[in-house]
Amino acid sequence: MSIRDWPADDRPREKLLERGAQALTDAELMAIFLRIGVAGKSAVELARELLQRFGSVAEVIAASRDEFCAVHGMGEAKFVQLQATVELARRALASTMAERPALSSPEIVRDYLRLSIGNERVEVFVALWLDAQFRLIEMQVLARGTLSQTSVYPREVVKAALAKSAAAVIFAHNHPSGSTTPSQADRSLTRALKDALALVDVQVLDHCIVGRNEHRVAAPAVADGRHAPSPALTAVHSMAEMGDF
Repeated sequence: MSIRDWPADDRPREKLLERGAQALTDAELMAIFLRIGVAGKSAVELARELLQRFGSVAEVIAASRDEFCAVHGMGEAKFVQLQATVELARRALASTMAERPALSSPEIVRDYLRLSIGNERVEVFVALWLDAQFRLIEMQVLARGTLSQTSVYPREVVKAALAKSAAAVIFAHNHPSGSTTPSQADRSLTRALKDALALVDVQVLDHCIVGRNEHRVAAPAVADGRHAPSPALTAVHSMAEMGDF
C-alpha cells in the first residue's frame, strides 16, 4: 500500500506537522529524509529495511559511503544528504556553544561530542578550546589512533592552547569498543595535561569519553505492526562528574 493511501494521521509528514517530530518513529523520520521509496516498497518500508540492516539510526549515520550505497534504493546523493544533515546539526550545536558557557549546557556539549566523534572507528582525541567565559572557540583534533602520553604530547597541547588564546579546555576522546570506562592510561594522560596547562593558566574543565552503548531495549510493536524507536545510544562519560580526575 502506498503511503498516500494511509490514513492522514499515519502519514509521516502529516503526523510531524500535527504532533511534532518527536512523535515519529525512527523509520518514519528516516522515510521523510528518503522522500520516496522504490518499486514495491514505500519510503517507510525502505527506511525500516535500512534500520534493520544497520541496527539503529546511529549505525546508519556511521555507515561508510560504500556500505550505505550498497543498500538497494540508496546512492551517493542520499549519502551526501545524510552527511550534510548531520553536519548541519553539529554546526548548530557549535554555534550555541560559542554563544553560551559550556558549563551551563553540559547536554549540548555531550550532543556535540556524540555527533563529532561518536561514530569514529578509530580513537580520536580532541580539545574543545574555550574562552574566559567558557564559550567554544574551536574543536581541534589532537591525535588519531591508539592514545597514550606518547601520542598526545603535553608540550604540543600547551602550544595549541596558546595559539587559540584559550582560557580553558574540555578534552574528549572516543572508545570505538563502546565502553566509556576510563582506563588508567586515560587518567594518567589527563593528569599530565592538567599539570602542563596549569603552567600557562589554562583550566582543564573535563575529559569526556564517548562510546556507543551496546545495550538495546527492544521496543514493543504498536497495533499496526510498526515499531517505536530503539536507537543504539552513544554514551558520554564525564571524568570530572565521576571524580576520575
